[in-house]
Amino acid sequence: MKNRSPKNHNNEFEEVSSRKWEVVNLSEQEEDLVYRMHKLIGNRWDLIAGRIPGRKPEEIERFWLMRHSEVFSDLRTQTKS
Repeated sequence: MKNRSPKNHNNEFEEVSSRKWEVVNLSEQEEDLVYRMHKLIGNRWDLIAGRIPGRKPEEIERFWLMRHSEVFSDLRTQTKS
């Protein structure tokens, strides 16, 4: 990162961050499993994702944060309408 200008670094971060927070759609069964597993083991996303084929720990954590964070409350209300 020595050879990069700060401007390039900021653009890279914005690209990653915009992809990072895309909405994660889970089926009703997957959501139910995430809620039950979270109640049992907490924020151990790698263990929860291991029980849902094809899901990564990052996806499960992003789903949880988007559902339960105040930061995303506006996005949730827009999605519901």
